[in-house]
Amino acid sequence: MTPVLLLAAERESAEVTDWAARLGWVAGLALFVALVYWLMREGWKWRGTLQGDLPELPSAPDEPGEARLTMSGRYHGSTTAGQWLDRIVAHGLGTRSRAELTLTDAGLDVVRPGAADFFVPAAALREARLDKGIAGKVLTEGGLLIVTWAHGGKLIDSGFRSDRAAEHNEWVDVINSMIETTTREGAER
Repeated sequence: MTPVLLLAAERESAEVTDWAARLGWVAGLALFVALVYWLMREGWKWRGTLQGDLPELPSAPDEPGEARLTMSGRYHGSTTAGQWLDRIVAHGLGTRSRAELTLTDAGLDVVRPGAADFFVPAAALREARLDKGIAGKVLTEGGLLIVTWAHGGKLIDSGFRSDRAAEHNEWVDVINSMIETTTREGAER
């Protein structure tokens, strides 16, 4: 065998002898990750405290009427209207979840398994549109149904994505026509 091959065959990696230093680094990294997670959680709770002036969310009436539209999909969160990164976390509005939406003459009923349900009265609806993003969720143009509504003196944008995205246009049309009808009837009174 040539001397180069003998030298290569004899080389092995050095044994790890400083286990305490390695374990210290791993423990330090684990503590750092735990600290970052804790700080993020505290920030979320602080945001909820700052939004404590938002009143309790309305619940659906006992007799909401016949369903005009229904949709199953995902609820992606709510933000201050026009500020798509200013997430609202008070009263569970910041929790993403599956959602079942039902639009009736009384308003929009949002049923969220595993999260707080809420109801948007028809008089509180302000606009429906298609958009591409809301608070940490960005899709292609028109991928999200955004419903703007008033609650506690504040305008709120809530983002939904249907399991069948082709439904979004119908929802925008029907909600906006409901708003126009409600506004027109209010002006006639």
